Amino acid sequence: MGTGEPVRRTVWLDSADPESVRVIDQCLLPFEYAEVSIRTAEGMAAAIRDMVVRGAGCIGASAGYGMYLAALEARYMSGADGAAHLERAGAALEASRPTAVNLSWAVQRQLGELAGITAGDERVTRAREIAESIADEDVASCAAIGQYGLGLIEEIYARTSRPVNVMTHCNAGWLAFVSHGTATAPMYAAHDAGIPVHVWVSETRPRNQGARLTAWELGEHGVPHTLIVDNAAGHLMQHGKVDLIIVGSDRTTINGDVANKIGTYMKAVAAADNDIPFYAALPSSTFDPSSRDGLADIPIEERDPREVTNATAFHDGHQIEPRVAAPGTGAINYGFDVTPARLVAGIISERGICRASEESILSLYPEFVGGVISR
Repeated sequence: MGTGEPVRRTVWLDSADPESVRVIDQCLLPFEYAEVSIRTAEGMAAAIRDMVVRGAGCIGASAGYGMYLAALEARYMSGADGAAHLERAGAALEASRPTAVNLSWAVQRQLGELAGITAGDERVTRAREIAESIADEDVASCAAIGQYGLGLIEEIYARTSRPVNVMTHCNAGWLAFVSHGTATAPMYAAHDAGIPVHVWVSETRPRNQGARLTAWELGEHGVPHTLIVDNAAGHLMQHGKVDLIIVGSDRTTINGDVANKIGTYMKAVAAADNDIPFYAALPSSTFDPSSRDGLADIPIEERDPREVTNATAFHDGHQIEPRVAAPGTGAINYGFDVTPARLVAGIISERGICRASEESILSLYPEFVGGVISR
């Protein structure tokens, strides 16, 4: 583990040791910046499960690298034994976080492209190429999302000639992907283009990923922002203090239902009541073309109740988890909710902006016709 200035990638191969994958330990941010070396597929599954790495795109890229580590482990196995090891590693990675479809997409992409390769060294080389491609594609997709979303902010600024107030939820910034992010990418692009933009950052209980991660990111980039409690979002909308809402997604169905961090649905409902455009920003790897009903089809992760009953804080250089709920009180901790397509004004992807409808999504992604999930 090492410390230093933050890099602009969340997961990468160690240049000095290409059999080790480096990640940012996001459990420690924003109070401490640290990097972790991961050398096994099991270690990568644990890092995803424990949220050392988190965010849809980052999870997907990490899973891609996890399969590369599995290929290293299987290098000297027979063809059949090596394939079986990859299947087991892939299953363990997929089980680490159930909601984000990027994870299973990356695993299945690796398994599909490695199928039939029996030579250990060839399998390792190909797995590394695929993992690097997944990460590089994520960077390019997020950069494109930023440029398409920039147009929405430019339109509002041209109409109002005042700072544009954008609201977001949880963390869909560069920490949640390999770089740039999705929901925050248009905000960074607007700021860099000289458009005055201000971001309302909801704390996003229970893990406070808005307060801890999004606020830290925006501050590092110099983007003006203000932290709010989750329940203040509707009040701000009622009083005309929000021009636009952009959130990320962990899985979006082919008809435009959006699964995102718990609390997103309530923001979408309030946005509809106040005629505020609500957009989801996501790359193609976040679409689930096999699903048309987010409420019925998308598995919603239930996490440790202690994330609700306890807080996470730093004191004297140590992370502590003081209890905030009454002793003896239990809790349920849903990680995500689903926003129906009817509440989504549009989807910002690396190919452009489309309506949250199957017809419009397929116009950008004709390869999804028939529920195809491979890219």
